[in-house]
Amino acid sequence: MAKKQQEYMSYEEYLVKVKEGIVTKDGHCPVTPLLVMLQGRWKSQIMYELCIYDRVRFGQLKKDLPGITNTMLTKSLRELEDDGLVHREQFNEVPPHVEYSLTDMGNDLLPVFYAIMNWGFKYEQEIFEAKEDK
Repeated sequence: MAKKQQEYMSYEEYLVKVKEGIVTKDGHCPVTPLLVMLQGRWKSQIMYELCIYDRVRFGQLKKDLPGITNTMLTKSLRELEDDGLVHREQFNEVPPHVEYSLTDMGNDLLPVFYAIMNWGFKYEQEIFEAKEDK
């Protein structure tokens, strides 16, 4: 049986409450933890690649992310794993290998990425033109 996603408030409630200031129990912006987890050039791109594959090896990620170094890919994957977004499974076979996948928490970000994708497509031309003007 699939776990039902808890909705903390409806979008309509959000539009009202955000004007009052929505904060966590600690008094922080509730969006900040995710933005901190995904900060940097590569983490969101790694998460995107993990959305494409159910399970993927390091070498495939390296191939799909031109320009990333082995060190940066390793560091980013470790941080995403520490944050609970990525699962790392080591296979002690010959030859040994490691596979990465999204955790349940990582998969829960798919609707967020979907919304961001739609926003990006909607404003793609404006963003592109603004960068050209600089």
